[in-house]
Amino acid sequence: MDPECSQLLPALCAVLADPRQPVADDTCLEKLLDWFKTITKAGSSLLLLQENPCLVELLCHVLKPQDLSSRVLSFSLRLAGVFAAQEDCFQYLQQGELLPRLFGEPGPLGGAAWTAPSVRSGWIQGLRSLAQHPSALHFLADCGAVDTIFSLQGDSSLFVASAAGQLLVHILGLSMQGLAEGHPSLQAGDWPVCAQKIVDHIEESLHSTAVPQITQALNVLTTTFGHCHDPWTQVLWVRLSPLVGSLLEKDPVPAAHSLVDLLLSVARSPGLSSSSCGLWETLAQTLNHLSPTQAGPLALGILKLQDCPQVLRAQAFVILLQPLACVLKATGQDPGPSDVLDSATGDSLTVDALLSSKAACVGLLCRTLAHLELLQPLPQRPCPWPQEPLLGAAVTLLQLCRGSASPASDVGRHLCALLLGCVRVQRAALDFLGMLSQETGKPRCPRRPCSPAAQLHRGSMSSACSLWGRVGVRLSDLFCPCFPWIDALLCWGGPWKGRVGSFSMSVSGPQELVTEVFAVLLEYLRSPDSSPTVLKKAFQATFRWLLSSPKIPGCCDLEPHALLVLRELLPVLQKRLCSPCWEVRDSGLEFLTQMTRHWGGQAGFRHALLASEVPKLTEQLLRDPESYVRASAVTVMGQLSSQGLHVTPVSPEHPGGQQKSLLVELLHILSTDSEGFPRRAVMQVFTQWLRDHHADVVGDTEQFMARVLQVASQDLDWEVRAQGLELALVFLEQTLGQFHSHCPYAVTPPVAAPAGPLAQALQPLCRVRLFEFAFRALFDCDRPVAQKSCDLLLFLRAKTASSSGSLQESRSGPDVASVEAALQRWQAGDQGQPLGDLEPEVVLAVLRSVDLEGLRGALAEGSDHMEKSPQSLLQDMLATVGVLGENEADCY
Repeated sequence: MDPECSQLLPALCAVLADPRQPVADDTCLEKLLDWFKTITKAGSSLLLLQENPCLVELLCHVLKPQDLSSRVLSFSLRLAGVFAAQEDCFQYLQQGELLPRLFGEPGPLGGAAWTAPSVRSGWIQGLRSLAQHPSALHFLADCGAVDTIFSLQGDSSLFVASAAGQLLVHILGLSMQGLAEGHPSLQAGDWPVCAQKIVDHIEESLHSTAVPQITQALNVLTTTFGHCHDPWTQVLWVRLSPLVGSLLEKDPVPAAHSLVDLLLSVARSPGLSSSSCGLWETLAQTLNHLSPTQAGPLALGILKLQDCPQVLRAQAFVILLQPLACVLKATGQDPGPSDVLDSATGDSLTVDALLSSKAACVGLLCRTLAHLELLQPLPQRPCPWPQEPLLGAAVTLLQLCRGSASPASDVGRHLCALLLGCVRVQRAALDFLGMLSQETGKPRCPRRPCSPAAQLHRGSMSSACSLWGRVGVRLSDLFCPCFPWIDALLCWGGPWKGRVGSFSMSVSGPQELVTEVFAVLLEYLRSPDSSPTVLKKAFQATFRWLLSSPKIPGCCDLEPHALLVLRELLPVLQKRLCSPCWEVRDSGLEFLTQMTRHWGGQAGFRHALLASEVPKLTEQLLRDPESYVRASAVTVMGQLSSQGLHVTPVSPEHPGGQQKSLLVELLHILSTDSEGFPRRAVMQVFTQWLRDHHADVVGDTEQFMARVLQVASQDLDWEVRAQGLELALVFLEQTLGQFHSHCPYAVTPPVAAPAGPLAQALQPLCRVRLFEFAFRALFDCDRPVAQKSCDLLLFLRAKTASSSGSLQESRSGPDVASVEAALQRWQAGDQGQPLGDLEPEVVLAVLRSVDLEGLRGALAEGSDHMEKSPQSLLQDMLATVGVLGENEADCY
């Protein structure tokens, strides 16, 4: 510890121990605790206490009966734990019975302060820090702290309850440390005292009829198996798995969510998933006993496992598909004969869950769609992937929500009544439908040798029958050769009925089903009842399906069917661009931006777009009352202009006169728009135009740059100024691009270029006043702007380093001196005086004189780097109570 801090520490401890003094805020106490943690990690805690006895006095003083702040008491408990984490310091504090008085019954446990959650939390965190060595385990067993931790698992504060469970896991792991290798088959009497006590409590909780106690025990086990992978965890699971399995015999299954978390945690544990401990049978039983809502997360977790019996994966996938299968069956025709249909779609629990209430139906369907959406991109997803029935299910759900479906059964009519107008299901189904478009163009999915059917046919029938016979599941309910459960899904009526042969396809689905996808998307885009969020997702899904349309060989244009969809889509887009809801107008512009970016150069798209009113309406939205819409319109118009899709209208005041330029209008927005979003969009468009050599920019690039940089330098939005520097960097690269033509792979070093070409290359930069803009930004009050300017100037200095010496520059000339003086004034905050016209020689001289590296280092530091020292923290805390004199603290 620094001598300066040691001098301030006694006064601070006296302030903390005095209940009459105002208490420092939590932030200062947290910083103070972090500082002590840093000190104890780097050195001896015992030496720290011996050199600073005021710390021990503080810990002793908080035990006196007084009205001490709960924050200070909590801080003291945590501080004691930090010190006692080192065993020699633990013994030192034990000599005066300080630790039992802090963490035992004589301490806060028996006082009024215990009612404060912060004190209980500090007590737990202190023990968590303390429990690092064998002496701490004996202390915990002797002082009765473990029993208190048990009770705190049910604390009213969720933070305290969670911390108590995590502390039990830590104590259990610490107790078993070192015993794993020597005792691979521990008996009940071989467990250490603390570990035995915790395991006994878990067993007692699992026997309980109270759901909260069962939940607490399951949560402790989940964390244990998630963090500890030593061999003793196998012994623990073998001991407790019968109790865990007995929970499945109760109706309903108690703490089902916590039970699912535990089983998945065990399955992910390397030692347990590879051992013969009955885990897979337990998972299979659990899938059969949980309700559809509870089984979904477990099924998804099983399918995410890398090493899992294929027969269990198949059962999990069937369960995951059950809600959508019920929807298909309820709205389809004759499902056809199949034993699998009873297990996949005839599950009464799933039907009951769907029909019980609107909330239950919506929740189950949304979770199912979300689970499948998470599963789809994973390499271990089931193969073959049931693309066609999933497409049918998504389309059917969207039709049910719109009321356009024609269900032929009472269940279907009930579903239609529950889902009619449900925005939540519409959003989930549209997201899911968009995800299914990713299957387009994927290669035919071969049947993997490890597939369930192949496994059964390759001689593993007996082992599979043994596994599923023990859990009461018939193999015929899951498989027949070639995945009949998928065949059952495919025969549930609708346009997907009977397409088993076309299941493994290289496109998203058969053309008639893809047509239905576009039809339902257009239906949602046309409907006046679609909410803004639903419309946004419908636009996104439509773009993804257009993007995934099969491409004609040798042609990048949209295929004919997609062009037909586009021609139907553009009138809908025109209507949406005129919507009174700004969110709808903005979503339409985002959709147009995406299409233009991908197909702006394709003849079919260009012809369809130019034949519509969309470009004209988009230009009108540059003057929209909503700033988000104006910004989106600026982006779209920039892209349309780059692609030659912007037909510039003639000014109505001068029908035969000059056409109005988009560049002029964007400059007007940059200069006059009151909101930052449109101005930022204009700067991004200008930067892209400069990169692409846009015709409006190439005509007079210097005039364009001068006007834009002049406006951007005066903008109050720092992002506009930063984007101005990005524009300046592009111009700088283009201007100096041909100056250094030396090949980086040449053997000989580059030869310095003559002074003439360098001066000539820098002249355009001087004429557009790029250097004044960059130097002014170098001292910008917003750090990102200053950092970007510093990077630009460093790039320029490096670019010209090999040739700048040939220029006749003078570091002491009058022009250089005046510029340096102006920069000093700018740095001091006075940026009123411009630099005027600069010559290349002056610019290079100033670049050499300014410490750009030092400035970049200063900008990389935090704004409070001078006030982060421990001494500053102690001074600030003392200054708040007036212990220090005036101006002795650097409060921030």
